[in-house]
Amino acid sequence: MTPLLFVAVAAAGGLGAALRYALDVAVRRRTGERFPWGILVVNLTGALALGILSPLPADEAWRWIIGTGLLGGYTTFSAVAVTTALLAEEGRTRASVSYGVVSFVGSVLAAALGLSVGSLF
Repeated sequence: MTPLLFVAVAAAGGLGAALRYALDVAVRRRTGERFPWGILVVNLTGALALGILSPLPADEAWRWIIGTGLLGGYTTFSAVAVTTALLAEEGRTRASVSYGVVSFVGSVLAAALGLSVGSLF
């Protein structure tokens, strides 16, 4: 990886993190704080986007910048793990389990859908 590519991936990661924050806040404003809908939307749309982009022909550098940088910064497994644990700690077992399962299964299904869509191009 060249120094320029490293900087581009890092900058794209920062942009992805900012986009994640903005979407999470926007969704939480509409849905409230009771259930972590914002991060769920972020991870599902990120999995879908990465699925769409994966089969497309692209230069290896762009795969690093968009896939690893932008979408890696945009999606977040750590927030899912912490949120699932916090819901369980609060005694909200049903919300914790449903959030963890929907996050995982939903992301896999979104990625599979994205791969199918991306392979059409």
